[in-house]
Amino acid sequence: MTDGAFTYNGGRVDPGERVNFRFSVSETYLGDPVRIPVTIVNGEQPGPTVFLSAASHGDELNGIEVVREVAHEWSHANLNGTLVCMPVLNVPGFVTQERYLPVYDRDLNRSFPGNEGSTSAKRMADQIFRNFIEPCDLGLDFHTSTRGRTNMLHVRADMADEDVVRVARAFGANVIIDSEGASGTLRREASETGVPTITVEMGEAHRFQRHLIDRALDGVESVLADFRVYPTDAVRWPGWRTIVTSDQKTWIRADDGGLVEMRHTRGDLVHEGEVICTISNPFKTDVLEVEAPFTGLLVGMLENPVVYPGNPIVHLVELDAATQRAYERDRAERSRAPRP
Repeated sequence: MTDGAFTYNGGRVDPGERVNFRFSVSETYLGDPVRIPVTIVNGEQPGPTVFLSAASHGDELNGIEVVREVAHEWSHANLNGTLVCMPVLNVPGFVTQERYLPVYDRDLNRSFPGNEGSTSAKRMADQIFRNFIEPCDLGLDFHTSTRGRTNMLHVRADMADEDVVRVARAFGANVIIDSEGASGTLRREASETGVPTITVEMGEAHRFQRHLIDRALDGVESVLADFRVYPTDAVRWPGWRTIVTSDQKTWIRADDGGLVEMRHTRGDLVHEGEVICTISNPFKTDVLEVEAPFTGLLVGMLENPVVYPGNPIVHLVELDAATQRAYERDRAERSRAPRP
């Protein structure tokens, strides 16, 4: 909790203030600063300090718009606490529209909490972590799938951590994938430091997808309501929810090379034995049908319709019978709802 100023190296934001600035985290070959954009909104009333971050992979754009809209389009008149909004963590990757840092192809999201005397990626991570992550009480880190794939909106969280569980459930996603996260990821390192953090996965790289951005904004509003950052009743129940453990999910991979024709889209329920897609050669004389090994939900899937043997095609998570029924009821209700 905070009842005063938010401070960082070189700056201070007092209660009732809002500041936009660019914070230096590294230098270019020419010695010019590499600076990340940061907006800090400090409410007049005390409350939690919450960070929202995006684009630690520079080509993942959906989360950028989520963080920008929270920072610059929402009213903060009743804000209890502080919002730390960082829409672009990986500025060098964003500039080149690449996933990784251009220097030695490093992954910023495997470099936290950082090290001020180590690699360029870990030095950047250290600056971000010490100044803007450690002072917070909880965090939301936004991602998309890598290029050539897409994800339905879902949360990734360590459900063995009770504090993380509260954040994950409050976001209101249908699917929560339970894992502690790889070493060096922002959510894992922040959570282990005492800042419970979740990853929000949504859509694909290199584009804004408005319907996913809007759903993520609903999730942010729900988390902030649950933690009383805003005194509202906006905590959402998504209609149905499944928490997926490691033995309830799989990436189905191609056994043949060729061209993929999908029979389903992300978020679809497929039944055991149902054909998800086909793989065929250019003459369509040799067609392989890819079947679902169990009944489940297509959380992630291929967008680029060409594969080598071993390439991932779909990310399938298992649904039990009760969740299947809840999913189907929800889909039926949505189909009957009037279009806006």
